[in-house]
Amino acid sequence: MTLVLSHEAGLGHVTPEGHPEQVARLEHVLHALRQADVQVETAPEGARADVLLCHPEAYVAYLEGAQPATGQKALDADTWMSPGSLAAAWRGVGAVREAVDRVLAGEVKNAFCAIRPPGHHAESETPMGFCLFGNVAIGAKHALERHGLSRVAVVDFDVHHGNGTQALLWDEARALFVSSQQMPLWPGSGDPSERGAHGNVLNIPLAPGSDGYEMRDAYTHEVLPRLRDFAPELILISAGFDAHRDDPLANLNWSTEDFVWLTQEICQVAQDCCEGRVVSVLEGGYDLAALAEAVTAHVKTLQEAAA
Repeated sequence: MTLVLSHEAGLGHVTPEGHPEQVARLEHVLHALRQADVQVETAPEGARADVLLCHPEAYVAYLEGAQPATGQKALDADTWMSPGSLAAAWRGVGAVREAVDRVLAGEVKNAFCAIRPPGHHAESETPMGFCLFGNVAIGAKHALERHGLSRVAVVDFDVHHGNGTQALLWDEARALFVSSQQMPLWPGSGDPSERGAHGNVLNIPLAPGSDGYEMRDAYTHEVLPRLRDFAPELILISAGFDAHRDDPLANLNWSTEDFVWLTQEICQVAQDCCEGRVVSVLEGGYDLAALAEAVTAHVKTLQEAAA
């Protein structure tokens, strides 16, 4: 069984008109999942203690103080808060925690968290790139610290490098962070020389204009063997769909079929290494039609792997 979690609070994080990380992203995703007869469960609220696995108390207090009572407030050039932003962010953290708990309990085989704002750019004390909390890194630390796992892998296939997740897991020898990303592209990190404090980071730069063929080659020869060698007990996915050929924020040319292939390959590694245990979390994807189509295909592939 595949668990899908979301919460209407994600629709209350309102960005300025014209901002790519908009309410309509989650609306389109949830509509597409309903049309595909995918059952979506209500995500619980995350706890302060969950966030403190990766972020200091002072950072949480900063966000609480920064949230406006009305309108929108810019935290940087790209990252905004509205009156409903923290409620959305807390539900995102809760979704990931719940997904990890239920996958590790064996109640479901894998899970997808349809949440916003995204998380993989949020560093320890710095919101950035539309992100407030490091959702996937928090999920990894939750699995390690509270479930006693020894090895957790994170695979980030968003078109932008997951600098926040990398920073939050840089010193964590029990976590392998693997990221493919267009390079050059914002935020500018993700060079192969960035390997983590324990050799626990693998970065795969992909050239602008490259397509699914180059991606499949890189994953086949570099990422999938590294994952198998690490033998994770759980795989988390930062599932960004902005490498799609229709996405306006970058220049990779993946098709929906490429996302299906990649999901199948990650699920196969999980099947071989950790009884199929995968928790996938929505990150980017800014063409609304392409996002909805790719997310639906991703979830359907997770369901097939869980059957």
